[in-house]
Amino acid sequence: MAENIIVDVQAAKDEKYKLLLPQIKALLQTETDIVANLANVAAALKQSFGFFWVGFYVKKEGELVLGPFQGPIACTRIAFGKGVCGMAYEQKATILVKNVEEFPGHIACSSESKSEIVVPVIKNHKVLMVLDIDSDREADFDETDRKYLEKLAVIVAESIN
Repeated sequence: MAENIIVDVQAAKDEKYKLLLPQIKALLQTETDIVANLANVAAALKQSFGFFWVGFYVKKEGELVLGPFQGPIACTRIAFGKGVCGMAYEQKATILVKNVEEFPGHIACSSESKSEIVVPVIKNHKVLMVLDIDSDREADFDETDRKYLEKLAVIVAESIN
């Protein structure tokens, strides 16, 4: 079943999130397949905000493995504690990077990535995956993104059986 996400792309960032999150929650409630749901979440974020890269890295066999995403080809596997994704996983905390060149140990999957935010998806106190979003502009993410993407991570976690 195809769904439409309705967000005014000209609206302020917080207004976009306020419109988008309930729509994503409703979308996830109608499907039980995790791959389908993660793919739709990535697509909805990319469509609504025009981010350079949006995707998930899922915990598998002792590392983070590339899951559904939107954007250019990405790194396939990331070790826990390595790069922004691995650090967010290990710390169980969102990491917001205004300039990836200044992040020690940044893993450059694309030279076009300039800033990044990574949000862990946690259920029952365990990190299941991370939501990784890259921008091709420096300092593109702020506390508004952190606030709403952390809410989105809870919605995603709640949709997983």
